[in-house]
Amino acid sequence: MALTLYYGSGSPYAWRAQLGLEHKALAYELKILSFSAGDTRKPEFVALNPRHQVPVLVDGDFVLYESNAIVEYVEEAYPGRGAPLFPGDVRTRAIIRRFILEVDNYLYKATDTVLDQAFWKKPEERDAQKINEGRKAAIEELTMFSRSMRGEYLAGPLSAADFAFYPLVAFLYRAQKMKLPDLDADAMLTPELRAWKSRIEALPYFDKTIPPQWKAA
Repeated sequence: MALTLYYGSGSPYAWRAQLGLEHKALAYELKILSFSAGDTRKPEFVALNPRHQVPVLVDGDFVLYESNAIVEYVEEAYPGRGAPLFPGDVRTRAIIRRFILEVDNYLYKATDTVLDQAFWKKPEERDAQKINEGRKAAIEELTMFSRSMRGEYLAGPLSAADFAFYPLVAFLYRAQKMKLPDLDADAMLTPELRAWKSRIEALPYFDKTIPPQWKAA
């Protein structure tokens, strides 16, 4: 087994894949690419992913991109390792996949305005009305997720759904810390989600996955 994860520090999709590898207790090499240096557009990386996006997983002579495909792959390719990413009976596993789809199809869109204003706009270009509207949209989606929780984690047992969901929550806190001090990310979460966030951050492998530049900040 020779797993390599091509990772961009600051990509929630790459973070999702790394959390999955850690949960499966798989040994892997982490190759961190620089977006600012154009690493994802260099020929050697485009040969791995013609869409020049992270994450990419290399398992021997097998190359796979798209975070959801990577998480599903390591679950099926290494069923006896670590803890399952899709635990439970067929209905629980279906709900895990539903949560992941809801993250990708709804929560990303709801948080996009806030994150775009925080990280892609200069301070003088930020639109307070857009930030406020985006914050309200994000709260609405986060509240819906909270109401759908089936236990201590989204689907009941800890699963791939939590690893898809967590990075976006973390990025809201990052936006507050680095760019939007009045965002009040804590208040955007229900008490249940704040407790869930603490449980994720208490996982024994969590600290290993924190984006490198976040540790330096």
